[in-house]
Amino acid sequence: MSKSPKKKATAEQPPVVTRDPEASVQDILAVATEEFAINGLSGARVDQIAERTRTSKRMIYYYFKGKEGLYQAVLEKAYMDIRALEEKAKLLDMEPRAAMRKLIELTFDYDETHPMFISLVSVENIHQARHLTNLTSIKDVNQSVIRTLTSILERGRKEGVFRADLDPVDVHLLISAFCFFRVSNRHTFGAIFDRDLSDPKLRKRHKKIIIEAVERLLEVRKG
Repeated sequence: MSKSPKKKATAEQPPVVTRDPEASVQDILAVATEEFAINGLSGARVDQIAERTRTSKRMIYYYFKGKEGLYQAVLEKAYMDIRALEEKAKLLDMEPRAAMRKLIELTFDYDETHPMFISLVSVENIHQARHLTNLTSIKDVNQSVIRTLTSILERGRKEGVFRADLDPVDVHLLISAFCFFRVSNRHTFGAIFDRDLSDPKLRKRHKKIIIEAVERLLEVRKG
């Protein structure tokens, strides 16, 4: 009795998954985050990511539909992580001034301890936000911090402790600008002005400066 000929694998057939799919995806995203942050979109290599995650290039393409799809997934996760941390802080349960202070501290500390996030955002700015613009999920996720700020500012206004003429996006920009710049420009700023921005004492002083700057901006003007 003759044996039936074996079917050849086709390009349409998905690769055989032998690991936990979710664990594999998270592992790929973690390694890809580092590769894109260090080498940029053009410099990162899917082959290198596959080798480091002990998976295959085909598997990565199966999960993410290509290199740009993987890059977009990395961007999406990077923003989701910081927004999730803000949500976990329960800022809306705090009184307005404490909530604002906590949000500033959280942003400062997150940027300080997540240089890969800073690098990724810098990479995407080089591409003029071309990939981020197409991701409505990132826009939706990032609206959460604006909603939080809107609530904090509104409650502060009603309690008579915050000014009524401030845009929450402007406040977010002020906080982000200082916290982001300290990390993104750490090396050039340090070389030019001979300051080590990673020094704990300087870091503590800078956190105090941005908190005081925002608090003074928000306080009700007299006279």
